[in-house]
Amino acid sequence: MSLNVSIFDDFDLLAGVIEMRSIKVTPNMRVWFPFGYDLTSADAIHIVPSQESRPMTVELVAYLRRATAQGLAVFAATATLLILYPAGASAADPPVGLGTAGNFSVLAGSTVTNTGASVLAQNLGVHPGDTAPGFPPGVVHGETHLGDAVALQAKTDLTTAFNDAAGRTPFTNLPSELGGTTLNPGVYRIQAAQVTGALTLNAQGNPQAVFIFQIDSTLITASNSSVVFINGASPCNVYWKVGSSATLGTGTAFVGNIMALTSIAMNTGAKLQGRALAQTGAVTLDTNVITQPLCTTPTPTTSPTASPTATPSVTPGPTLPKTGTGLVPVLLSTGTVLVALGAVIVLRTRRRTKS
Repeated sequence: MSLNVSIFDDFDLLAGVIEMRSIKVTPNMRVWFPFGYDLTSADAIHIVPSQESRPMTVELVAYLRRATAQGLAVFAATATLLILYPAGASAADPPVGLGTAGNFSVLAGSTVTNTGASVLAQNLGVHPGDTAPGFPPGVVHGETHLGDAVALQAKTDLTTAFNDAAGRTPFTNLPSELGGTTLNPGVYRIQAAQVTGALTLNAQGNPQAVFIFQIDSTLITASNSSVVFINGASPCNVYWKVGSSATLGTGTAFVGNIMALTSIAMNTGAKLQGRALAQTGAVTLDTNVITQPLCTTPTPTTSPTASPTATPSVTPGPTLPKTGTGLVPVLLSTGTVLVALGAVIVLRTRRRTKS
């Protein structure tokens, strides 16, 4: 005696497609396929699971559970990597290259005007304008370039730096008022920036930390406001990309490279450890001191040359990305898909075996 029975030959876990073929099954043959599923084929014969078919039913459920467990294992590994390599962590932002603009304390498009005993630690330049009234009494410890090729090159480099700072991503959006806040290294986007009081920049112990502020319109500081560093920040790695004009209030102690599209005004007694670089408009000074920012560079280390010694060859093992940004998204998505897929399969299996 034999029966024509349609059985599962292949089961596509993703699509839920069942391919069937017909075989001969004798009463004494152990059937290793689960039955009782709702098959779409009209040729399928529904058979209540018997003692003979139960082992495969258990085997299939065990397989599905193992698949789910594997998905959970991948997810657990992903979670571990996210802890060791947080998704928000990324390679440190490189400094913005100022080119020859980095040689200037003040660089303007139309003119530079000065009142009082202002002091510039580096060069003074103007292009395409060619005037800088107020020097003296202002003092320039570097060179003065008015409408010449040196100023032109510096302006060209400034445009490149401005565009570089403007295009940095990813960035964090901030409210307009920056005073009273503490920020870690990174790129920040602000519609219009205001500094009232002290803005603290925390380098987190990294002297190479970079801070980039992408300001869409204006930068304005209130009188006697300040930018202060904690934990080893370097003033030369602070960049203020200003979409229109910047104004430093009376008595402000400011830090960083101000790159304004239009103009920069420093009110009476304002101090800047950095540079005032305006692309198209004027830079206006009033008894100000602009000091050159000191850049902290890593000290190169050298190791003594040792006599070569024979070492056994070792096959290098897999290494994780240093920043954690390349592998984490892949593992996260893979683990999530596997867990969800395994859960769906188990639920569908249980419902069908009960029917």
